[in-house]
Amino acid sequence: MLTDSRAALECLRVSSHPISRFPVPELGNLPEDVRARILAVQEKSGFVPNVFLVLAHRPAEFRAFFAYHDALMDKEGGLTKAQREMIVVATSGANHCQYCVVAHGAILRIRAKNPLVADQVAVNYRKADIPPREKAMLDFAMKVALESYALDDADLEALRRHGFTDEDAWDIAAIASFFALSNRMANFTAMRPNDDFYLLGRVPKEK
Repeated sequence: MLTDSRAALECLRVSSHPISRFPVPELGNLPEDVRARILAVQEKSGFVPNVFLVLAHRPAEFRAFFAYHDALMDKEGGLTKAQREMIVVATSGANHCQYCVVAHGAILRIRAKNPLVADQVAVNYRKADIPPREKAMLDFAMKVALESYALDDADLEALRRHGFTDEDAWDIAAIASFFALSNRMANFTAMRPNDDFYLLGRVPKEK
């Protein structure tokens, strides 16, 4: 468990590749609440996802970004946490966002307890080993991500036929929309996925 900022900072210096084309702030120079959030995720995950370090370049936007992220991804509701991650992976693949596909692909594998699903969903969810209901969910999410101007009542009705409520539709649309922002910022900043993500959820943990 790391509680000392100096020790934590040493652990953040492990990558030999730039994680952003913008300056990454020193942990000790960040506002206390931002630093505390970064140390908390390090304690929980064993490493700090680079998105936290890259977006800390602008602390006010960091706070707003993660507040909305948490409101969408951690809430209770009709969508499971695995389904929420599935939306992120599918739409991020369509938006060619390496960071989000790699990072959220790892989370999806863990949430779904399925080492195959993230790669399938990122490449072509229509051929993935997922139920028709989840394919309908992703059809809707992809339309929000890529053709939101063409959405109409028929798209909502298609979701309803698979048992999704209108509140679920809002969640699907909001996640796809929020991560369209995230995808674009990750590509803009040249955000590099942590090496740690690549193997997560692919093989069972040793007991």
